[in-house]
Amino acid sequence: MNNPANELIKQRALLQLEYDHERNEFQRLTETMGVGRKVKRGDCWFPLAVGRSYYNSLNQLVVELSRSEDSEIEHNFEYGRQVMFFAQSGLDDISYFKFTGTVSYAEADRMVVVMPDQECVSRLMSHDAVGVQLSFDETTYKLMIDALGRVVNAKGNRLAQLRDLFYNKGNAGKFSFAPMRFPWLNPTQERAVNEVLWAKDVAVVHGPPGTGKTTTLVEAIYETLRRENQVLVCAQSNMAVDWISERLMDRGVDVLRVGNPTRVNDKMLSQTYERRFEAHPDYPQLWALRKTIREMRSGGRKTEAFHQKMDRLKNRAMEMELRIHNDLFAQARVISCTLAGSASRVLEGMKFSTLFIDEAAQALEAACWIAIRKAGRVIFAGDHQQLPPTVKCIDALKGGLGKTLMERIVENNPQVVTLLKVQYRMNEDIMRFSSDWFYNGEVESAPEVKYRGILDYDNPIVWIDTSDVDGKEEFVGESYGRINRSEARLTMETLQQFFEKVGRQRVLDERIDVGIISPYRAQVQYLRRLIRHSDYFKPMRGLITVNTVDGFQGQERDIIVISMVRDNDEGQIGFLRDLRRMNVAITRARMKLIIMGNAATMTRHPFYKKLYEYINKDID
Repeated sequence: MNNPANELIKQRALLQLEYDHERNEFQRLTETMGVGRKVKRGDCWFPLAVGRSYYNSLNQLVVELSRSEDSEIEHNFEYGRQVMFFAQSGLDDISYFKFTGTVSYAEADRMVVVMPDQECVSRLMSHDAVGVQLSFDETTYKLMIDALGRVVNAKGNRLAQLRDLFYNKGNAGKFSFAPMRFPWLNPTQERAVNEVLWAKDVAVVHGPPGTGKTTTLVEAIYETLRRENQVLVCAQSNMAVDWISERLMDRGVDVLRVGNPTRVNDKMLSQTYERRFEAHPDYPQLWALRKTIREMRSGGRKTEAFHQKMDRLKNRAMEMELRIHNDLFAQARVISCTLAGSASRVLEGMKFSTLFIDEAAQALEAACWIAIRKAGRVIFAGDHQQLPPTVKCIDALKGGLGKTLMERIVENNPQVVTLLKVQYRMNEDIMRFSSDWFYNGEVESAPEVKYRGILDYDNPIVWIDTSDVDGKEEFVGESYGRINRSEARLTMETLQQFFEKVGRQRVLDERIDVGIISPYRAQVQYLRRLIRHSDYFKPMRGLITVNTVDGFQGQERDIIVISMVRDNDEGQIGFLRDLRRMNVAITRARMKLIIMGNAATMTRHPFYKKLYEYINKDID
């Protein structure tokens, strides 16, 4: 039997490497990068309009902030991220305030930030030109490092049992009741749900693109709730948590969302802990008590009678808070949050029979352990052949920090894994290469999508070789990577030509949607600019999305166009060597996939050589 402690201690050392790398990189960029560049990266808002301040339902002092200028730049602010503020007095004269805040809520051009005290809010309001930028967030790293420490030291408890099971080849425990029938699911989905119900310790639902992983997971959660009163559902990102939460709510499940949803709509917001706390019948009375306490604190003499009255008010407020809190958790069947969010103080001391981790192949192992500490058994769902966790330190990546807990379990306990084998998204020709390369040819197309297409006798997948186009890739800075302007212009021409074949009016009438994907942010921004300034695409802008591979995770479109960017004589393709990213890119298309790329550069790599040959196999 292996000793997991050694591997976990190594994980902790690698995580420390990543932490040090990110912190040093943040300090370097803060000192050297101009405000304009930070704004373009989505890490900064400037100039900033400071709005009202008030106490929220959790009794935190918050301030409303908005971008002074309407901006199309997507930002990276989201719930739980730490932020820092600065004032600008001259062209380059920037001074940072000594306090930080935490994002409580964020949407396109407005956010609410938790502040340390009223004096900090007043200081912000006293300056004309202030901005906010993301700060280096130590909180999540501290939570992950602490979680690894607890797992290493666990003895004689459930956490120790799960650790030893996950790190060793062995038989996970299973119940042995008869399988349940789910006629609305396909056989592998049905088997996956049953495997979840049978699992005493762990199960893995492996869902390749388009195979209905979320549908299967929702069914598994729904059936688990017939046997258990409440479950914890987590994912790495807020967006993934929102998606699974919405699907559960559509099934009529009472979901309590801890944290701020990224998918900001009334349905999601109404399920958040804060909104439901405010909607509780006892909340107006609690609010009045808190207001009285604040007014007394800022009042006159602090006599003995004052302290006695203050203690009585505080106790009443605390009792009422606890009553509202307990009511909310008593009603909810599913508690949903990010993995880091499972350490929230509102979940303190809570235990769950079952933890479901969605998109588990995108989460660092340490992040998973934060939530696993609260669980009796764990169900992982995801696909380790798609996007991996983000690791920025090369040494940490080489050391194995990017290896996920889901991958470890797939290796050590393959018997707990169910592969979903029927996909409902793609034309067979688009799907086949991915199935053969990544899933041993086991994924098949559902009959209703096998031959789906936009045009009769059209080739569903094409590679436009950009070798003859004048102009090569350019390096435009480490944060943005590379750009290939001539390829971008050809991408627009190619899409226009396809629209002409289909018919512009048909595109509009049938709302045929398009995704343009590039691995490089600079190319994405350039392509967006070309779309914005094109008269031809103006009526269709609402149907066209341009984003990075990461931005398209979990999404699909009728047409996908991929701009590869790389064009050089050395055959250098950078992080396009991460084939899992390319698996995501080529499996977003329902009916038409167009790859734009320099074949001479790309096909030096065996994967792209095989893909190019596959696409051109029927062309004379």
